Amino acid sequence: MPANEEIIRLEEVYKIFGPQPRGRAFDLARSGVHKNEVQKQSGHVVGLSDVSFSIAKGEIFVVMGLSGSGKSTAIRTVNKLHEVTHGQVWVDGVDVQTLEGKSLQAFRREKMGMVFQHFALFPHRNVIENVAYGLKVQKVAREEREAAALRALRLVGLEAYAYNATSELSGGMQQRVGLARALASDPDILLMDEAFSALDPLIRRQMQDELMAIQDEVHKTILFITHDLNEALRIGDRVCIMKDGVIVQIGTPEEILTEPATGYVAEFVQDVDQGRVIKVEEIMTEPDPIQSNAEFDEVRNAVAGRAEVLVIDPAGACCGLITRGDVERVSTQGTPSLASAMRTDVPVATGTQSLNEIYAEAGKGLPIAVLDGDGRLIGRVEPTDVLEELGRVEALTDAFEREVYM
Repeated sequence: MPANEEIIRLEEVYKIFGPQPRGRAFDLARSGVHKNEVQKQSGHVVGLSDVSFSIAKGEIFVVMGLSGSGKSTAIRTVNKLHEVTHGQVWVDGVDVQTLEGKSLQAFRREKMGMVFQHFALFPHRNVIENVAYGLKVQKVAREEREAAALRALRLVGLEAYAYNATSELSGGMQQRVGLARALASDPDILLMDEAFSALDPLIRRQMQDELMAIQDEVHKTILFITHDLNEALRIGDRVCIMKDGVIVQIGTPEEILTEPATGYVAEFVQDVDQGRVIKVEEIMTEPDPIQSNAEFDEVRNAVAGRAEVLVIDPAGACCGLITRGDVERVSTQGTPSLASAMRTDVPVATGTQSLNEIYAEAGKGLPIAVLDGDGRLIGRVEPTDVLEELGRVEALTDAFEREVYM
């Protein structure tokens, strides 16, 4: 995930719906009164209350919350579909809320592409015409806009359907057309508001895969809105959880899952398959291996205080494993050696794999060697650590519940 260059920032943003948003309702919200009480006392609805976050260039930032949480209101301040009651919204150094008329329209066209929950395709236009429509509005020449549309369709795997009617496509394919339309003008930012919510679970997962694969290629900044925590944790570089118009927690998927800030977050994450989210690199430890050319006495000393020791070759690649039992077995042989004691059936993983992906390997009861992209040993994972980590979130949730009821 990009860590430096900021492209979107919300600063102390309030959005209040009603005839006098900057009156008593704003004063109440700013003093920390809950949105339900603000509505009761003033008749106004608090959409956002003191919302601040920043998004790095090239990041997938997911805002997650239930209905009424403020998540969709937040995304609409970024392209000024909503005017804020208070605060600032910066996009690539521009205070968006100060833009009006043609300058706002131009900024939206040049900087942002939007993908909505409903496909909003023109039924009387074919696929390529739908994808190229935004460029047509910008008066881009036909040849140029169709070439851009084809490039976008290629990204979403629909180039072969360019001249089909949209009615001939499945729901998932139609949503791909919507994504291609947003990509066609090559915007810096994609705003995706519940983009996959209307799809059935299998197609929805495929679209998540599609989005992440496209992101690996185009590196856009994506502000993604969802009510589904599983989706948020799966695709987000960082996740912002909202409730009743306020931010509850912002963090990486691993931080949200393993360090829930409140009981509200803990209650959400208890139903998440944490094995899909937690990565091997989160729980691996130093490998502390032995060299493959080590003398047998050195091997014997290495396993004296440990049950197993990983073995690496001169290039740093894991070539085997020595257990205390194997050392004891070969010690009675005439000339025991590391090679005669070493076993080569070592379970291996990469740091970016999920715990679910290594669960079967953990079942072998041997330490798992964690390798980098060049095959060098960078860590180890104990089988018991996998099981303990998978049970830790449930324990965190129980702890929050005890706090509430004690």
